[in-house]
Amino acid sequence: MSSERDAPARDPQQRRILTVLVAAQVLSGAGLAAGITVGALLAQEMLGGTALAGLPTALFTVGSAVAAAAVGRISDTGGRRRGLTVGYTVGAVGALGVVLAAVLGSPALLFAAFVLYGSGTATNLQARYAGADAAAPQRRASAVSTVLLATTLGGVLGPNLTAISGAAVAPWGVPALAGPFLLAALAYGAAAVVLGLMLRPDPLLLARERAAAATVSVVAATVDGPAVAAPEPAQARSAAPSVVVGAVVMTVTQLVMVAIMTMTPVHLTAHGHGVGIAGMVIAVHVAAMFLPSPITGRLVDRFGPLRMAAASGGTLLFAGLLAAIAPADSVPLLTIALALLGLGWNIGLVSGTAILAAVPLDVRARTQGKVDVAIALSGAGAGLASGLVVSAAGYSTLALAGGVAALVIVPAVAAAPLRRRRAARAATDQPAV
Repeated sequence: MSSERDAPARDPQQRRILTVLVAAQVLSGAGLAAGITVGALLAQEMLGGTALAGLPTALFTVGSAVAAAAVGRISDTGGRRRGLTVGYTVGAVGALGVVLAAVLGSPALLFAAFVLYGSGTATNLQARYAGADAAAPQRRASAVSTVLLATTLGGVLGPNLTAISGAAVAPWGVPALAGPFLLAALAYGAAAVVLGLMLRPDPLLLARERAAAATVSVVAATVDGPAVAAPEPAQARSAAPSVVVGAVVMTVTQLVMVAIMTMTPVHLTAHGHGVGIAGMVIAVHVAAMFLPSPITGRLVDRFGPLRMAAASGGTLLFAGLLAAIAPADSVPLLTIALALLGLGWNIGLVSGTAILAAVPLDVRARTQGKVDVAIALSGAGAGLASGLVVSAAGYSTLALAGGVAALVIVPAVAAAPLRRRRAARAATDQPAV
């Protein structure tokens, strides 16, 4: 007899959903990598200094914050297919705007385009929730990890295509550093087409249909006895502490990762390394952000998201310390540090997402969108501050501060069980309606 755990893996609808999401994430991964690899370098080239080199990262993370809320609301009312398709389409428009700004030499247009470009980043991350919508509770983290893993191929290829895409657009009079954004426009556009045409059934709507059918079955089974209404508001109240913990975990990991990652290409090129070397280091970093996902998902499903979230804090601390002490001419040490940075982010994201995947269905997409707004805003602040910190105190100071900041995750996770018990008692004490 097959085990209950194996049954969801054979669910044909969930399997189709994951297949389509994987295809879209492979495409969109290349678009995501463009801003990470050359965004700061393009701003440095156009503005003539490093003080505002982190501004593009800040702007596209601000854009991703706005997009996260919008995609969450659209998904809440119209399903994941509609929300993700709109998000990737706006991201593609923003990427084309970056290319046009580089051709015209317009910093104002560049900054405005980066805001729109951030929609692709937000949508890429929102897709992980879609993978978990229709998954069985004991396999949610594994479903999330499958979607994240799919980003790896495009995310690793994208930075390594920096030089090639730059050379490809040169005959058209486009600056070399704008080449990856043309690739991003094509990638995000293709992802929008795949999702718009093929994400059927819609995972969120399917999950709601299944929940409604289960409720009808329960009512039918108890028709001869006293019927008890599901206390949905109480469930939402008891889930609130988990939402806070998941938000803290993912917000802190995003802040630390973005701050150190953004200035690493600037740090490398400032010490004589070429754009190709910077692209290689970021490629390893992006691979570490997504490639370990299957293992991370299994560990989260097995040991629980709280324990794994604490592990992400320790990993990020070690990454920051290593980046801080690595000599500027030591590409191998910086590569290892950026790989650990990506791994810590991955563990934090998968564990935090697994926490939020249990939010009640009627408010799930909207709540997840709001949390992703906080994640994006933390990344925006980190991206903006990173250039200022490096300009004033150096890259090592930035890396050390980021690693220490990651320790905030540990007390937040340690206090989670107490918050949950208090919320459960409060929900139980509410009078029946």
